[in-house]
Amino acid sequence: MHSELAKALNTNYSIIGKYERDELAPSIEVAKKLAAMLDTTVGYLLGENEDNLLFKNPKILQRLKDIQNLSEQEQEHIFITLDALIRDFKYRKAYTH
Repeated sequence: MHSELAKALNTNYSIIGKYERDELAPSIEVAKKLAAMLDTTVGYLLGENEDNLLFKNPKILQRLKDIQNLSEQEQEHIFITLDALIRDFKYRKAYTH
């Protein structure tokens, strides 16, 4: 496996072992290639996984893109509405358990 990964990353297998043992940090370019090979993000590889999972959900990502294209005033209206809905859901959940 190390030799296949090393070939794909254009390096040698001993370097892969050093990455695994935290003896050497991969360059940004190597991290990008590795993330692409694993169908994930560099952030996920760095341990930033909870928030990155949000961006793998295409429904959430599309809504965020749509909101980004609105005016600041329209965005603020959406945020106020979302905050109220989230607060209500949390409140109901807290009192139903």
